[in-house]
Amino acid sequence: MNAKPDLSDLTAFAAIAAHRSFRKAANDLGVSASTLSHIMRTLEANLGVRLLHRTTRSVAPTEIGERLLGRLNPVLRDFDAALQDLEAWRSRPSGTLRINAAEGAVRLLLQTVVPAFFARHPEMALDLVTEARLVDIVAEGFDAGIRIGEAVPRDMVAVRFGGAIRFVAVASPGYLAAHPPPRTPDDLVHHACIRFRLKSGQLFRWEFARHGQELAVDVAGPLTLDHVELMVEAAADGLGIAYVPDRTAQPYLSRGAVVGVLDEWCPKIPGLFLYYPGHRHVPAGLRAFIDVLRHLH
Repeated sequence: MNAKPDLSDLTAFAAIAAHRSFRKAANDLGVSASTLSHIMRTLEANLGVRLLHRTTRSVAPTEIGERLLGRLNPVLRDFDAALQDLEAWRSRPSGTLRINAAEGAVRLLLQTVVPAFFARHPEMALDLVTEARLVDIVAEGFDAGIRIGEAVPRDMVAVRFGGAIRFVAVASPGYLAAHPPPRTPDDLVHHACIRFRLKSGQLFRWEFARHGQELAVDVAGPLTLDHVELMVEAAADGLGIAYVPDRTAQPYLSRGAVVGVLDEWCPKIPGLFLYYPGHRHVPAGLRAFIDVLRHLH
């Protein structure tokens, strides 16, 4: 034996013997028939034996070729099975998925998506970080982020979920008994508005729309907070009018602690989006999380 054959040469021999044809084996392996013929000539020369009978119309293993195939085929099957196991392990969701999101988005995930995700993928772990500020998810080591549509960076792949959302203006019945309810957003200048400060330091502008007319109001008021739950609580305590997501306000509205004002000026807007960088490989865990997200929403 002049040189020990490598696995690709033996795979080529097995393919030719299985197909009884250089052309069919070449198509199966993705090479040319002439390349395959050269591989076989080199293999037989290195082994010092003829492995194939060749005629113009047929190809068949020689006796020694049949004996080699008998030992070789189980090895090749085991090799293929090992590669398939490796691919299955590589593509199976595992490890920790890190997601940065606003607190309200995480509350929504915990109600539906997270339990279903863990049920389907028990080898996965989730690290959910809540922040009001918009972070660079790539620079800070997150796999994905979740924000309302207008806050998603344009260079990201975005997956919408959870339906549309609506910001609503609410106040307590006691406050409205002492202060005439506003009829238009311009009337808010006469009210104590509970303002929201973003983590950037900027104050959140209240945006309204009706019949194609849009208004953005820089409201005034003695109280500024940085947490929407506290804003609704403050409104329920009679401290003024708060402008918050309807999901946050709903429990207070249901029990009558607050009532809505300017309802016709509070339209629905595109809701939450999970987003991730499109230029990077998408981890199996993130793909699995997106599948659950789409199925449930």
